[in-house]
Amino acid sequence: MAYKVAVVGATGNVGREMLDILAERRFPVSEVVALASARSIGTEVSFGDRTLKCKALDSYDFSDVDICLMSAGGSVAKEWAPKIGAQGCVVIDNSSAWRMDPDVPLVVPEVNAAAAAGFSKKNIIANPNCSTAQLVVALKPLHDAATIKRVVVSTYQSVSGAGKEGMDELFAQTRSVFVANPVEAKKFPKRIAFNLIPQIDVFMEDGFTKEEWKMVAETKKILDPKIKLVATCVRVPVFIGHSEAVNIEFEKPISADEARDILRAAPGVLVIDKPEAGGYITPHEAAGEDATYVSRIRTDPTVDNGLVLWCVSDNLRKGAALNAIQIAEVLMNRKLLAPKKKAA
Repeated sequence: MAYKVAVVGATGNVGREMLDILAERRFPVSEVVALASARSIGTEVSFGDRTLKCKALDSYDFSDVDICLMSAGGSVAKEWAPKIGAQGCVVIDNSSAWRMDPDVPLVVPEVNAAAAAGFSKKNIIANPNCSTAQLVVALKPLHDAATIKRVVVSTYQSVSGAGKEGMDELFAQTRSVFVANPVEAKKFPKRIAFNLIPQIDVFMEDGFTKEEWKMVAETKKILDPKIKLVATCVRVPVFIGHSEAVNIEFEKPISADEARDILRAAPGVLVIDKPEAGGYITPHEAAGEDATYVSRIRTDPTVDNGLVLWCVSDNLRKGAALNAIQIAEVLMNRKLLAPKKKAA
């Protein structure tokens, strides 16, 4: 059984990562098609040991495509996902366009794989925000054990979350600092080199940013609408890997040792937690890895039944490309999607 897969946004950071992970995980493909905007026609991208030339999204026929992995931004997804879905192709979309649509499942396979079965209403499944994805992977097993009441999370998000332009800006600004050239801020609202920016996405009327709102709304949809969550999202001068400091309040007692044991047994989680210098994971070490790493698990003495932990993951992988391909694997493994029959 093999599927024809299209990758929309194949020239971007996440699109290229999707192609790499499809090959790494040996997803059963009959054909892979790289798609992008018209200006990228002919651009070459790698798929395993092969090279694919990009075709134009706006003229492509999806009638024989089984799965479309889309990472091309919200406006493109809003326009094209329904058109692609109407041709019988399941769209797994990485943008924010469809996440809160009640007819579109928002899926993190380690957390709510069963929700993927609801894709048939629109033939669209949404990938969560990168900071939400790693958070709920860590929260899910703890919630099952002791029921989470409240979460306070501060994120330290890498520039790759803002795409190639964000990575280029950090590189250019860092170079400018070292050679004493003027530092220009284009992608970010303030200088990012050797600095932190407590703003990701636009501000909303209540003073929170849209990124912070996404974490709240998506966690409730994926995990449990009863969980209270507040987030502060910060952009940091790191190329790849999002980090989160997470304070959790539970309904039932749970010790740090119990939490370690629970998380060690949880899918998608690796616990690296020694109370010594270097006994934890940083974004540098998480880059290129599939796991959500949890470190620095300890009791929060300021609340009843509280824990604090440090959570790190590669935002381009688990936060985007890997999660999308894991969703495709759910469709395959649960026999929710059969490949279209080839024409005789």
